[in-house]
Amino acid sequence: MKIKFALSLGAIALCAFSLMAKDNMAATKDIVDVAASLPDFSTLVAAVKAAGLVDTLKGTGPFTVFAPTNEAFAKLPAGTVDTLLKPENKDTLVKILTYHVVAGKVTAKELIALIKKGHGKASVKTVQGGTLTASLQGTSVILTDEKGGTATVVKTNVPASNGVIHVIDTVVMPN
Repeated sequence: MKIKFALSLGAIALCAFSLMAKDNMAATKDIVDVAASLPDFSTLVAAVKAAGLVDTLKGTGPFTVFAPTNEAFAKLPAGTVDTLLKPENKDTLVKILTYHVVAGKVTAKELIALIKKGHGKASVKTVQGGTLTASLQGTSVILTDEKGGTATVVKTNVPASNGVIHVIDTVVMPN
């Protein structure tokens, strides 16, 4: 009986250590490397490269990135992503991508606290210079862009060495 208990306790400790090590490994990668390591962000990573923002997002930060998935990019009208990735559209691409970045590390808990402090809404200034409005719908954080479009935060607090990533289901657009 004591041996079974000790083995069970050891297995639990090993699992906990494994999970902590995984979190710590993720936190040693910067935002670009974390995104590049996840298949759901291949379009975002391609866009960051085309926009020339890799070095910036590998910088010390800290940054908060509202990262659209491949599926989010797929919601854009046909041909939009291909058009944005062309060198002649780099300025537009930079404007869109930097609209997804906030200077400083804002965790989900902190964002929700800002929403509550703002009586249901919080305005967040982006690196692009525009504003995203965050609100709660049930337990989900909703971002409203300057054009009235909305994105739902579907995963929060993906750690990076230079900030945090919150995954969103729609590309947000600046004015």
